[in-house]
Amino acid sequence: MTGAADEPFITAVKPLVDAIGGEMLPPDEAGPDDVVLSWEGADAVAVRLPQLADSLDHILAAMERKQGRPLADLDRKSKQEVVRILEARGAFSVRHGVETVASALGVSRFTVYNYLNREKA
Repeated sequence: MTGAADEPFITAVKPLVDAIGGEMLPPDEAGPDDVVLSWEGADAVAVRLPQLADSLDHILAAMERKQGRPLADLDRKSKQEVVRILEARGAFSVRHGVETVASALGVSRFTVYNYLNREKA
C-alpha cells in the first residue's frame, strides 16, 4: 500500500482514520466514494469512510473506551454529557440514533429526549 516515503504520512493519518471508523486501502483500490489522500504529489492511501450508522456505533465504542467502562454504568450527569457530545457530533441525525444511544446508555428513548430538551432549555 505504501512506499517508504509514504510511511510517516500513513502513520500520521491512521489515528484519525481509526477514530472515524474508516478503513485504509491502497489508492488503486479506491472506489468512487472513497477519499484518496496524496503525499508529496503522489496518491498515498485511500480512506473508505464508514456508513453513518456504523459511525455511531464506533463513536459509542470509543466513548466507552475513554470512560473505561460501559456507558450504561455512568451516572446521570455523565450520561447527559455523553448525549450533549453526541448531539454536537450529529448522532441524532442518523436513523434510529436515539434508540441506539438509549440502548448504549441503558436508558429509555424518553430519557434521551429529556436530556436533549434539557440542553436546549
